Amino acid sequence: MENYDSMGVALIGAGMIGKTHVAALSAASDRTALRAVLSRHPERAEYLAEYYQGDRPEFTSDLSRVTEAADIQMAIVATPPSIRIDLIERLAKAGKHILLEKPVARTLEEAVRVVEICEDAGVTLGVVFQHRARAPSLAARQKLAEGAFGRLGHVEISAPLWRDQSYYEELGRGTYARDGGGVLLTQAIHTIDLALSLTGPVSRVHAMTATTPLHRMEAEDLAVGGLHFATGAVGSLVASTASYPQRKEVISLHFENGSMRLGTDRLDVVWRDGRQEDALTVTGSEGDTGAVVNKHEWHQAVIEDFVDAVRQGRAPMVTGREALHSHRLIDAIERSSREGRPIDILV
Repeated sequence: MENYDSMGVALIGAGMIGKTHVAALSAASDRTALRAVLSRHPERAEYLAEYYQGDRPEFTSDLSRVTEAADIQMAIVATPPSIRIDLIERLAKAGKHILLEKPVARTLEEAVRVVEICEDAGVTLGVVFQHRARAPSLAARQKLAEGAFGRLGHVEISAPLWRDQSYYEELGRGTYARDGGGVLLTQAIHTIDLALSLTGPVSRVHAMTATTPLHRMEAEDLAVGGLHFATGAVGSLVASTASYPQRKEVISLHFENGSMRLGTDRLDVVWRDGRQEDALTVTGSEGDTGAVVNKHEWHQAVIEDFVDAVRQGRAPMVTGREALHSHRLIDAIERSSREGRPIDILV
């Protein structure tokens, strides 16, 4: 039975991630009620109803069903970034709070515009970076908060992923017009966001991007960057969708007093004095490194946090403005590769 305090939600976009969002909303029924699913082809999206345990939502292609509905307070926008600006403008003008699937937009300029649209309208904008909700990620944040590691010196960010060519055969995938880029903006942005949430922003980058002979696509499937952080730390980023067999993303942070290795389902801490803490391992966790996200618990945590943030008048787990740190880094990596020189990032 629906909670009388449930926040009405519209899901806009019914692509691959739609099932995950619907399952997450169903599990978060004490806070949310899915009222509508907006799709260009609503009849094709109706299969999503089987993943929702509440009252059947309306399936429609009419955005006014969302903007004019008093029973809808927030929208989850899960469309390709190429068709978002107008949607977001109309939603924000109508006073709807917006939880946005990554990336915020195709370019840094568009991303800044999205953030400013929502700020000017006074609506809450959150971004779905569900890797922050993983148990090892939460444990890493807690360990850092204890303050025992000392100064950060070296950072290693690795996202060795694989996508078959069939993934890029879908219309527009891996193009600048639809996706805004390749591995950086579509896949590695999750690992980049998680890393920056622990390290702080990057201030300077010297990078190379390329498309390997393993894919036929417009944008990059490989990126390598040398990083200078605002804290004074230095490090590296390596990301690809040409690493077969795919391995799990890893973020390694090396401090004065110890090192932390954060994976998708494991956190290891080794101290300089020789102590090695029992690793936090999440049994049975497969991560969500594939093209299709099969787990909904992390999305559920993001949605529940966003609803609570709106009600409490606080910032959500990842704000739109905070998400700009990842967009600025990706933009700088791409510029550095094109121009063959280091790029400074205003932080």
